[in-house]
Amino acid sequence: MNLRGVKALIRGLWLSWMQYRSFFFVLAFGWMIPPLIYLLVWSTAAGDGSLGGFNRGAFVAYYLVLILVNQITYAQVNWTVGDLIRCGQINHILLRPLAPVYDALASEVAGKTVYLLFDLPILAILALIMKPEVTFTWEKVGLFLLALLLAWMLRFLWGYWIALLAFWSARADALLTLQDSLIFLLAGQVAPVALLPGFLQSAAIVLPFRYMVAFPVEILTGNLGRADIAAGFAIQILWTTLAAVLTVVIWRRGVQRYAGFGG
Repeated sequence: MNLRGVKALIRGLWLSWMQYRSFFFVLAFGWMIPPLIYLLVWSTAAGDGSLGGFNRGAFVAYYLVLILVNQITYAQVNWTVGDLIRCGQINHILLRPLAPVYDALASEVAGKTVYLLFDLPILAILALIMKPEVTFTWEKVGLFLLALLLAWMLRFLWGYWIALLAFWSARADALLTLQDSLIFLLAGQVAPVALLPGFLQSAAIVLPFRYMVAFPVEILTGNLGRADIAAGFAIQILWTTLAAVLTVVIWRRGVQRYAGFGG
């Protein structure tokens, strides 16, 4: 791995993103709106009591953490990989003395930095106003950070192998739309997984989408016991490993058949 090349790539992409920071700040704000709406809906429904084990303060804590986790794990680059392949613009990336995945990873680092410059102050203000009820311990924070890293890896790799299907299909991005819909439904965004109907809750526990967003949130907000956390990590690692294998296999086979013109 060419570390100097990776650093230069990250710096160049970060400077490029910062030129359009106003657009990305607006985009980040738009991503905040749906969770904030559901926060207001569920906290209002709970009122002065509780709903499914969540009181108003617990709903506030859950959704504020979810906003942060969702924006950290969201892999916007997965939406651009297919376009690069279809338009032949991946040619110049293939010619670099770096593995092409580093271009995607550099975009991830640069993008996350720009988004967090906007997200963190807004979330801090919301926390002061809405007063979430959550207790942090070093153990919970450590497990949360580990789950957050794995959640980002899973969401990035899962979307990446789907995007690489553009080597075969011009409409592979339709599967990314389906993935985002399933994340919205099963990853604790429309409602915490514990409040989903039985069959959706069972699907959320087995499928990978919960482990892309909701699982780290549930750890930090104290909604899981030790056994559930251990089982969650096992499932999260299993899906991440599968996504990594699919990414490597599809990339190798896709590049072998790729014939790009333009770029």
